[in-house]
Amino acid sequence: MDGVLADFEGGFLKKYRAQYPKEPYIDLNNRRGFWVSEQYENLKPGLSEKAISIWEAKNFFLDLDPIDGAVEAFKEMSNLPNTDVFICTSPIKRFQFCPYEKYAWVEKHFGHEFLEQIILTRDKTVVSADLLIDDRPDIMGAEPNPSWEHILFTACHNRHLLVTSPNRRLQSWRDDWKGLLDSKRQCS
Repeated sequence: MDGVLADFEGGFLKKYRAQYPKEPYIDLNNRRGFWVSEQYENLKPGLSEKAISIWEAKNFFLDLDPIDGAVEAFKEMSNLPNTDVFICTSPIKRFQFCPYEKYAWVEKHFGHEFLEQIILTRDKTVVSADLLIDDRPDIMGAEPNPSWEHILFTACHNRHLLVTSPNRRLQSWRDDWKGLLDSKRQCS
């Protein structure tokens, strides 16, 4: 969900700069690596805790903007014949607000009927699926060989990574996401 449907990076930077205007920040063009807190700690010791405080705060997840084209693509994908679409999302470890806000965000942007399509898990490898579109380059967990093919969704933190076969990349929701589904169906 975060980084694929909801603009985690943009939302983080906006709130971080508002809450810590005198601290250095990392422009989205210079974001590298999945963990925001690690890059901020490397920028200046102590910034990791400040970064984490942003997404642990009330309304962080609820206030995230959708990624361009995500709402339309998701709804269109959900209406395709022979296609079941779910939102597989991981809650943060300090989850006081996160799970509720993720559900509220889906209802706000997709509608109440999509709440049944949320899978909340810390381990995506145990979820059975054909495709997993995710911005994290290295998804690991209990299952070493998940059933799904990982499609790397391009986000500011991973756009510099080269994706080689058998992995594929989806640059944005304006790209040919239908082609990913079609090619998977032809292989099945």
